[in-house]
Amino acid sequence: MPLPVTVDFHAHAQSPKAGELIASAPNNPGAEVNPHNAMLARTRYHEAFTDLNVRLQTMDRERIDLQAVSPAPNYAYWADQERSDQIVTASNEHVAEICATNRERFVGLCHVSLQYPEQAARQLEAAMTSLGMKGVEIGTRAEGMDLDDASIDPFWAAAERLQAPIFIHPAGTTLGKRVAKYYLGNLIGNPLDTTIALTNLIFGGVLERFPNLKVVAAHGGGYVPSYFPRSIHGYEVRPEAQTNPHPPDYYLKKLYIDNLVFQAENVAHLVRVMGASHVVLGTDYPFDMGQENPVDLIEAIEGLSEEDAQRIKGGNAIELLRLS
Repeated sequence: MPLPVTVDFHAHAQSPKAGELIASAPNNPGAEVNPHNAMLARTRYHEAFTDLNVRLQTMDRERIDLQAVSPAPNYAYWADQERSDQIVTASNEHVAEICATNRERFVGLCHVSLQYPEQAARQLEAAMTSLGMKGVEIGTRAEGMDLDDASIDPFWAAAERLQAPIFIHPAGTTLGKRVAKYYLGNLIGNPLDTTIALTNLIFGGVLERFPNLKVVAAHGGGYVPSYFPRSIHGYEVRPEAQTNPHPPDYYLKKLYIDNLVFQAENVAHLVRVMGASHVVLGTDYPFDMGQENPVDLIEAIEGLSEEDAQRIKGGNAIELLRLS
């Protein structure tokens, strides 16, 4: 089977069974602060999620050869251990079913119960060995724990051992009422939550303890690539920030981000900061806050070499997903 030329690292599926398990959970705190949840109920997304022909037609229109399908970011990290395992199983089996319909066009990323790190490690291994998953999607925090919490280390250790790329995708924000209007919870809150998560991975020493992790962040890595010199300066002048043996930019170069920033000049900035070898395509299929022209954005970057363009279009994702 020939390798794909273009790979969308950021596309979603929604398991009806997982949705039912979340809705019927006795300890469900109510709708998560996640703009995706409300959108899932809208009729116009139903067809995109349920009809594979619509998904494939969209991919063809967007010039996407292969889609890395991850469950919609309804992580339900509040769920008890048994219910969480049921939700994860339903989500992962749904993604696996999609991938089984056309293995030339789909690969899967799984969910795990990140709030129970030992269980998450077991789920990750099972998904990659039994279901053929190629990586894992997690949120920017896990029910009161930021990603630098040492209790999550068993999961990081498993991901490193399994060489599983970790796709970090926000599920709303903790900013609450301050972003309750104008859709700011998504417009501002989602990228800010990603920014906090990535910064915690760096300053919290996760990337130092697990140097071979492959972390991919949604939505262009939030605000990290745009204002990272402030973190570097803070490391130089503030003792509280001097938590690692290397400066922050040493760890930044270990991260990957998608190109979901909508304009070619913004993507060009991501490439300058991260390097062409650490940027992948992302559409956020099928949501309205996604982008339908990720390949066009790469081709519109002035001065980008053909080799670097091919890396971003698919080469980097192929290496991360170990498709070669």
